[in-house]
Amino acid sequence: MNPVDPPRLFGDTALGLAVFKSIPEDFQVEEILGFEPSGEGEHCFLWVEKTDRNSNDVAGEFADRLGIRKRLVSHCGLKDKQAVTRQWFSIHLPGQDSPTVEALEGEGIKILKISRNSRKLHRGSHDGNRFIIRLRECTGDRNEIEERWEKIIERGVPNYFGPQRFGRNGNNIPQAREFLSGDVEIRDRMLRGILISAARSALFNAVIATRVENENWDRPLEGEVFGFAENRSLVLPNNLRGNESERVAKAELNLTAPLWGDGELQSAGEVKELEESVIASFEDFASGLAKLGLRQERRVVRLIPRNPEIEWENEWGNDDELVLRFDLPKGTYATTVLRELVELDSIQ
Repeated sequence: MNPVDPPRLFGDTALGLAVFKSIPEDFQVEEILGFEPSGEGEHCFLWVEKTDRNSNDVAGEFADRLGIRKRLVSHCGLKDKQAVTRQWFSIHLPGQDSPTVEALEGEGIKILKISRNSRKLHRGSHDGNRFIIRLRECTGDRNEIEERWEKIIERGVPNYFGPQRFGRNGNNIPQAREFLSGDVEIRDRMLRGILISAARSALFNAVIATRVENENWDRPLEGEVFGFAENRSLVLPNNLRGNESERVAKAELNLTAPLWGDGELQSAGEVKELEESVIASFEDFASGLAKLGLRQERRVVRLIPRNPEIEWENEWGNDDELVLRFDLPKGTYATTVLRELVELDSIQ
């Protein structure tokens, strides 16, 4: 079982090949904040369009330009670098005027709006993201691709963590193994976080992959922990209404899988046995994560694109360019959706 390249829902063969991210404009992401800044408060809110820029680097550039500590600049989450992305940043400026657009704009950085708010942004405080993705030089039958897209919208796809979580060529996995086993000491806080996330994501993917292969990834078993795509609230096995299977079928409720940590699994019965069996193959990861004091958490196993649109265009004079538009909850991956449709030939 390879958690970096887990099994596809619709079989091992994608419907065709497509060039992915040939230019930044081919992958556009717009943050869905879920609320409007109040217009007043100690925190300056910036609505920023970034092109081919890393979110953390942009935050650091804002801090340097204003002569403040980087910790005073916040954002909801990381957005892809090789893309055009629009996201909010907040800067703590108590008793100070908001900076001008000219003071902040730079290479690949455009300020679209400046406002104020009483509270800063925190990681994960947004609702989700809107994607506009152009896939070029698509091979495969157009009707089959459109039919597959409808199935994805109707049924959803396994909510795998995408390859971004595991680093280039999956290199975060062996590094995480060395770190969690104690073979190497890593003091860099950011790198530690990256490796811990890679290990937890690998275990999560492995559990879902097993359920996909068993054809029960979206069918409740005895002992399930249910959850909601929009938030982290859970329905535990001892607190069921009895209509959970119907609600799962209607996508009102979802199954969950573990984000590994210390303590007992929240699942029970058949599901707990399945999860423990899968995790046993990754004992070094599981024990290492538990020793770090991380608690057991859960994440939904189904990802359903919302507000979907599909269109064939010919921007460069070709008729094989596929444009997809859809919304996803925060912390999920557009590539997880795309891999169920076509094989992506990324241009880096």
